[in-house]
Amino acid sequence: MKRSVTIVLAAALAACSSGATVPQQLAATQTLRGADAATVDQVPNKKEYVGKRPGRQKPIPRTFTGQPPLIPHATTNFDEISLEENQCLTCHGLDVYKKKKSPKIGDAHLLPGGVAVSMERYLCTTCHVPQVDARPLVENVFVGTPQQRRDQ
Repeated sequence: MKRSVTIVLAAALAACSSGATVPQQLAATQTLRGADAATVDQVPNKKEYVGKRPGRQKPIPRTFTGQPPLIPHATTNFDEISLEENQCLTCHGLDVYKKKKSPKIGDAHLLPGGVAVSMERYLCTTCHVPQVDARPLVENVFVGTPQQRRDQ
């Protein structure tokens, strides 16, 4: 107990002896995004989805083995997925995907027998996400899996 009190007092003394007061130190504090920590957060610019309407875009290449396919179109006009309705299945369902010329729901999403969607895989946007054209927030040096290994 005495040791921790001594450490706290030493830290406070060191901060005060630097010549700057606590308000001055706080005023100079910057956040990772570069803004003054005391200012109100700025609203980010609204980003548009890469693809506007379904069926007009090519599939987005996967960057690693096992990655869920990315949604190449906007989903803002879609209703929330509920027990009664899943709008994704109006194009990707087993009975309509050929007519709509869209990718079929994955076999791993189906119940044994392959005739109905498993409720464990029913909420599509848990894994499948639309993409926006946005600058990365942090530097990234990730290199995806080569194409020939990715599709296996």
